[in-house]
Amino acid sequence: MTTKIFISQDSAAVALGADDVASAIANTNSDIQIIRTGSRGMIWLEPMVEVETDQGRTAYGPVNADDVASLIDAGMFEGKQDHALSLGLTEEIPFFKKQTRLVFQRCGVTDPLSIEDYKANDGLKGLQNALAKTPNDVVAQITESGLRGRGGAGFPTGIKWKTVLEAQSDQKYIVCNADEGDSGTFADRMIMEGDPFVLIEGMIIAGHAVGATKGYIYLRSEYPDAGIILNKAIQIAKDEGILGLSVLGSGYPFDIEVRIGAGAYVCGEETSLLESLEGKRGIVRAKPPLPAHKGFMGKPTVVNNVISLASVPIVMDKGAKFYADFGMGRSRGTMPIQIAGNVKHGGLFEAAFGMSLGEIVDEIAGGTHSGRQVRAVQVGGPLGAYFPRDLFDTPFDYEEFAAKDGLIGHAGIVVFDDTVDMLAQARFAMEFCAIESCGKCTPCRIGSTRGVEVADNIKNGVGAEEQIEILTDLCNTMKFGSLCALGGFTPYPVMSALTHFPEDFFPEQQVQAAE
Repeated sequence: MTTKIFISQDSAAVALGADDVASAIANTNSDIQIIRTGSRGMIWLEPMVEVETDQGRTAYGPVNADDVASLIDAGMFEGKQDHALSLGLTEEIPFFKKQTRLVFQRCGVTDPLSIEDYKANDGLKGLQNALAKTPNDVVAQITESGLRGRGGAGFPTGIKWKTVLEAQSDQKYIVCNADEGDSGTFADRMIMEGDPFVLIEGMIIAGHAVGATKGYIYLRSEYPDAGIILNKAIQIAKDEGILGLSVLGSGYPFDIEVRIGAGAYVCGEETSLLESLEGKRGIVRAKPPLPAHKGFMGKPTVVNNVISLASVPIVMDKGAKFYADFGMGRSRGTMPIQIAGNVKHGGLFEAAFGMSLGEIVDEIAGGTHSGRQVRAVQVGGPLGAYFPRDLFDTPFDYEEFAAKDGLIGHAGIVVFDDTVDMLAQARFAMEFCAIESCGKCTPCRIGSTRGVEVADNIKNGVGAEEQIEILTDLCNTMKFGSLCALGGFTPYPVMSALTHFPEDFFPEQQVQAAE
């Protein structure tokens, strides 16, 4: 009887040696079948090897090629757990067991490019249900579910779709924002590499809902593996009649094309992305008009990020109430939380909104890898606020974070221990903005450059109180005067560092404290 072995081909797993492990196992000439999947999201255990048994999949990790011989001798192919790298049943690993996997239900389970695997695990059910409904009914179901944009702003998806549906035009577009440039974020990449058909399905449903016939995936150039897998998946979808002139024989035409960006962080902002997609320099557009009215090529356009679109098939399959029953307040459904930085258990953890930040950091992430105290946690990418332990009781919810002057953003969490220099982190935010600014608006272009200079003055002890007053004024100007979120959100990390960690901004106080 052939034993099935599952090994991730996710970029993170491959970077840690998954290909070498797969080759080592294949070279044993045993009666096995190796299936390359996406990642389960437990990055600290990669490369992880799973073996199919009667009880379920048993896991081993992190495995390197040199471990393979001893694992086989210990009975890995029979699912035995007599080895130091044995992890037991995969779904009983605490980090995994505590999750609510909706978006990532197939990631790490199926072959990403097997349409048979996809269908066997609830794939295309949402699309079939959507095609049987009118566009108005689809938009109503998405609206009722409470699904909000997962790219950062948290704008209600249903409202955006309704605006495009009601817009009059001979052509409309669906644009997937896959320019995942925030530090500590990798959920979009994991979906595209591990379950690309769910993104394709979500884009088709969006197209049917608003009357669009063409979709584009704007993918960052730093994700070459995702590009290869997406293009293969799109071709398979065309061959299977899922994309093309008649989606699943419905008579509705829809096609998707992948476009590769050139590495500009600002192109994660939807209007800059559209400029780049049109072949122009990625510069922020003034709004109005909104992309929903005049987007790609001046036509009504839905711009959603990967996780937003990958959530759509769940809503259309299970129903709006099923999805809305997860979460809290106006934050409904689940959020793939990406845990990075100085942590023991780095990876992706999908859960319903509502967990406290402290629970995520201390229990799920296991605290710091260094063993030192957690001092600060940045949530929402390089433009997210730094939260001290005093705010660890904050529920993971858009409005709750906003009330504490923070952002959930794309749900990337980066943990820092007590050795971090928060003045240096504030300077980094300004420097990052200065480097990545498109240059169109003065508050972002000039404010960030002056911010770096002011941070350096503070570090060098040049009138700290006066310089901090200037820094605060700069942040206020950038927050309310910038055209887009790059300049508008840069004050969040700067001001949160100043507010919660003032001792790092006053060199004299540091010296006195040391004495």
